[in-house]
Amino acid sequence: MSHRTRDLPPLTGVRHTIRELRYHEIARQALGIVLILVFALAAEPTALSVAIGVPLALVGTAVRLYASGFIMKNHELARHGPYALVRHPLYTGNILVLTGLAIASWQWWAPLVALAFFWFYYPTAIEYEDRKLRRLFGAEWEEWARTTPALVPTFKNVSRLTGGEWSLQKSFGKNGEAAVAAYILICVYLVARPLL
Repeated sequence: MSHRTRDLPPLTGVRHTIRELRYHEIARQALGIVLILVFALAAEPTALSVAIGVPLALVGTAVRLYASGFIMKNHELARHGPYALVRHPLYTGNILVLTGLAIASWQWWAPLVALAFFWFYYPTAIEYEDRKLRRLFGAEWEEWARTTPALVPTFKNVSRLTGGEWSLQKSFGKNGEAAVAAYILICVYLVARPLL
């Protein structure tokens, strides 16, 4: 049993195995990285698919870069910048990147694979992160979570966008976001290259 599921009711057999897979962070991250590359390498893009998909992927990359400059995982509760709009902006960015590349690839199966990936991994990832942050930050998290949706912004908290301070050191140094952004941009180039 992983540390992510030890607080949950015990399961056995296949249900236990599936739950452990769904909560496995390294598997989720590795599969997401692989899917981005698969969509890029399998792409047979059209001008329309690239015009729709590439901007989504670029917005997702920008959201990730922006969010990673506000967060010190497990040390402080990020409530400003993109964290004023959603509780999990890095996940929002990931979903935009993968959706964008699935669309841009113009493969019929890519959006279905992306949707299955989101359905399998993200509800449990969000549940675990919320549970962990509630345990670490208590009432502060409760108050923030009450007014901040998980993934899709409502813009009710737009005034909190100006609070806090984005940090290049946090984004690139502590969170390694430069490498992630470079990888995504290379994959975006691979998708768009046939049309250049």
